[in-house]
Amino acid sequence: QVQLVESGGGLVLAGSSLRLSCAGSASGQTFAPYAMGWFRQAPGKVREFVGGIDWSEGNTRYADSVKGRFTISTNNVKNTLFLQMNMLKSEDTAVYYCAARPAVGTTTVYTDASDYRYWGQGTQVTVSS
Repeated sequence: QVQLVESGGGLVLAGSSLRLSCAGSASGQTFAPYAMGWFRQAPGKVREFVGGIDWSEGNTRYADSVKGRFTISTNNVKNTLFLQMNMLKSEDTAVYYCAARPAVGTTTVYTDASDYRYWGQGTQVTVSS
């Protein structure tokens, strides 16, 4: 049983920074290897890809809307995913979800929600202008 728990959301002013965390665990097993990603969903909109990272080499990909402002990283043991969000805009307001999928023998960074198997419960990010 894989669990993902996000934290770090909140209400901030436009131009501020926020860091989200996603703690991964697997019952009775080491949480590895998993490709991971962040998605977000604003009210009335479809869930969209924000950024992702592969397990093996740490390659990252970002949505054009966040490129240069958001950074994905993991801790040393790769069971916690971070999303550093800088220069936040009102259009970044959404529920942010962490996702993971098994990634044995691949360096692919997955960008489609359907590629992911496990999801966190989401954390709300609200950017006030």
